[in-house]
Amino acid sequence: MDYGFIKAAVCSPEVSVADPDANASLISVYIDRCRRDGVRIAVFPELSITGSTCADLFYQDALLNSAEEALTKITAATSGQDILVMVGLPVRAQGKLYNCAAVIANGSILGIVPKTALESAGGLSDARYFSSGRETSAEIDLLGESVPFGTDILFRCDEMPALTIGVEIGSDVFSVNPPSVRLAQSGAKIIANLAASSETVGTAAFRRAQLQAHSARIQAGYLYAGAGRGESTTDSVFAGHGLIVEKGELLAESRPFGAGYAVSEIDLETIANDRLRLAAFDVLPDMFSRVIPFSLEKRRTKLTRRVNPLPFVPVGAEFAERCETILSIQSAGLAKRLTHTGARSLVLGISGGLDSTLALLVSVRALEMTGRPLSGLVAVTMPGYGTTPRTKSNAIQMCEALGVTIREISIVPAVDQHFKDLGHDSSDHSILYENAQARERTQILMDICHQTNGLVVGTGDLSELALGWATYNGDHMSMYGVNGGVPKTLVRHLIRYAAETSDNEALKTVLSDVLDTPVSPELLPASGEKMTQLTESILGPYDLHDFFLYMIVRRGFTPRKTLYLAEYAFSGKADRAEILKTLTLFLRRFFSNQFKRSCLPDGPKVGSVSLSPRGAWRMPSDAAVRVWLDNLAEDGDLE
Repeated sequence: MDYGFIKAAVCSPEVSVADPDANASLISVYIDRCRRDGVRIAVFPELSITGSTCADLFYQDALLNSAEEALTKITAATSGQDILVMVGLPVRAQGKLYNCAAVIANGSILGIVPKTALESAGGLSDARYFSSGRETSAEIDLLGESVPFGTDILFRCDEMPALTIGVEIGSDVFSVNPPSVRLAQSGAKIIANLAASSETVGTAAFRRAQLQAHSARIQAGYLYAGAGRGESTTDSVFAGHGLIVEKGELLAESRPFGAGYAVSEIDLETIANDRLRLAAFDVLPDMFSRVIPFSLEKRRTKLTRRVNPLPFVPVGAEFAERCETILSIQSAGLAKRLTHTGARSLVLGISGGLDSTLALLVSVRALEMTGRPLSGLVAVTMPGYGTTPRTKSNAIQMCEALGVTIREISIVPAVDQHFKDLGHDSSDHSILYENAQARERTQILMDICHQTNGLVVGTGDLSELALGWATYNGDHMSMYGVNGGVPKTLVRHLIRYAAETSDNEALKTVLSDVLDTPVSPELLPASGEKMTQLTESILGPYDLHDFFLYMIVRRGFTPRKTLYLAEYAFSGKADRAEILKTLTLFLRRFFSNQFKRSCLPDGPKVGSVSLSPRGAWRMPSDAAVRVWLDNLAEDGDLE
């Protein structure tokens, strides 16, 4: 339960139709399995005590009495187990029969939640046997105790109030106004669904898509346990489909006709933080008047869910589509600015590195969008003291392969004169030595704009903005920054996508070499043909910095939780000492360089993280970092 994680399981044991005692025994076995796996919330299917396909046997007192006795057995099995369990059974209450979920913890029945959206056709057809529990709120006598009963109940953990759970049953979630909407608005961060949907062609894909979309809509974790093996196959087959979803992301799945058991961890902090940011999420705290407390011992949750070490990089089948969308956003933004200003050219500093390469590719697309000749892109290579033959050659080869205008202007004479004017010894490789070169390059680009009636295209990326790795009024400045919303890890993948999809063999070859070139500003003298200034040797790996950027800015996590997740995500790739050192540097630089971000040029937002001061990220330029460093030092790792 540390850092807001709670381990949950969806369980679909092989049911014995109309044999509650046998089902209770197997459910108890599954509860014990969950306990051994560290599970704190276990959800079983709809009518799991009796089986959902008992049909007219639901009218038999013998079955209903046996179900209550089985509930007693399951309740006893939770005693001392430190786990919250939800099972399904038919319940007689208020002179009617209801399809219900029983919520149990530590040997006690906490509450009974009835189903509201009853089915009148298909594999279950429960409207024939049960009454809808819509808007019920009562106390009922069950097993000799008074138990809360109704659809107005939330279950909240005393030790971790963020762990607030709502329950709906089966087709409730597919109704026009699902109970889970009101439950989420009233504070539920996890919805448990005890289900018994029969399986036909396409239903699994539909169910998966619907639950992912619904959990994203209500900003919640969703636990769906479907009835499976053992149910009557008279007219339908049940597949035991189980899903654990968090805000649209599928965390774990017990696939149809599979194992009937899936485990993962829901991140309650992520849910809470995103709800705070989402203005459209209406909070209705008074809608549910009954909050039932329960207790779980607070202990660390061992993670099994995947934590993506490259959260900005698209994966799988969506990779190509996502890359194409990002490139289209960048180029469309630049095309609009080009036509709006009436500029006749684009001016770009081309170094042969990753960022200027991506800006070059985007600029070409922008010209194509506006129907302008590629010669209207003036790419300027400006070799200086640290420029290596490899990067200079790559810059020229790219421009030649694309057919854009290429100009070469050495900055060495101008910077030498500048040092002479300042009385600066050029053997002193201080920050002045480096930044004078960056500012000279920007001056050249700006003045070429006047020559060509052009627009300077900025190349700096999101990661550099986060770290302040830009020379103020040097490469920090442009007339439109196309890469300002793209982190370094994504820059690399966009260039790889461009290389893989290009039919220009010369361009493919040079792009591949750009990808293999170390990241460097090349501001310190080279050693022969070898770079002496490697950015990641100074700052640490960009993979780590982009991970920190996403977790702290997008997720709103504390530094300690970010460190915890980074250790998990980068296990075997970076040790704790390196992660801690890099995170500390990230925090210090992120806070001390906000003044650079406060006056950024315009540029398009392409993803969920942007540091533009015009609405995306507003932060005082003189905010103190101490609170964040103190949080990281709470375990004694920092002074």
